Amino acid sequence: MYPGQVPDLELLFMCHDSPEIWRRDYRPRPGVNVTWPPPPLFHYCGHSGAFDIVFPDWSFWGWPEINIKEWNKQSELISEGIKKVKWEEREPYAYWKGNPGVAMVRRDLMHCHDPMVHLYRQDWSREGRIGYRTSNLEDQCTHRYKIYVEGRAWSVSEKYILACDSMTLLVKPFYFDFFTRSLVPMEHYWPIRPQEKCSDIVFAVHWGNNNTKKARAIGRNGSGYVRKNLKMKYVYDYMLHLLQSYGKLMKMNVEVPQGAKEVCPETMACPINGGRMRQSMDDSLVMSPSVKATCEMPPPFEEDELKKFLEKKESVEKEVEKWTNEYWQEQKQILKH
Repeated sequence: MYPGQVPDLELLFMCHDSPEIWRRDYRPRPGVNVTWPPPPLFHYCGHSGAFDIVFPDWSFWGWPEINIKEWNKQSELISEGIKKVKWEEREPYAYWKGNPGVAMVRRDLMHCHDPMVHLYRQDWSREGRIGYRTSNLEDQCTHRYKIYVEGRAWSVSEKYILACDSMTLLVKPFYFDFFTRSLVPMEHYWPIRPQEKCSDIVFAVHWGNNNTKKARAIGRNGSGYVRKNLKMKYVYDYMLHLLQSYGKLMKMNVEVPQGAKEVCPETMACPINGGRMRQSMDDSLVMSPSVKATCEMPPPFEEDELKKFLEKKESVEKEVEKWTNEYWQEQKQILKH
């Protein structure tokens, strides 16, 4: 995409789900020699209590093991899938499909036995046997509301859920990836409290079905955010800016270690003949340099700006929490009479 613009670098990349470089391990403590600065580690997600450097995850280039296409193709398929059912004709319920076994928050969600909430276990072994016929992401945009809930850490599913044009019911996450912190509650999604998941989701569905124009607008804003900001060019732009900034901080000479093996597209793809893995590689291959320069990164938030932005998000969340609590108080009063 940008030949000759990536500096020579030496870096470490963690491919597991959870962050690794925790702030608590680098706080001064009596009797403990704390290394400072902490080692730089690139990772797929971040956390307010971690130092990991957030980098786009692998699914942007496809997840062939479970039949998910690279992001350009997958987002186009989802855009086509949206057209199959008009928003007004979609199921007026909340929908989630995934693997609950990876996290307690998901297992807890599965206990939400309410007719307004449709939850489905994703059995990837079965899907593999039947050719992934019932797990196509583009076929899962048939409900007005879609739930996002984290797995072991962040989940790659967030961009697919947001892209569906449904109002995203976002269970407040503890982790973040490189694009999600700019999302605003009640503009791009409806906030859900982790400890009150079921009741919050049921109220969100009730509210949405009584405020369909507003609910649809939130869904459209969420999918619009993804379509506008997650174009693959911008993903590559972010990667380039990040690597260039990281390179400027390096104070060591980068040398190829003895015995290292060079990796290039040919060494990765040529041994793989056919199948979804090779197709994913071919689909995500950048065939020529970008004819456009990278986008300009906006300047970092000033401390006061960031504070105001976070306070705004918190204020909106508290307002939604107030609506939810009032609704359930009213329901209790109705039942008493």
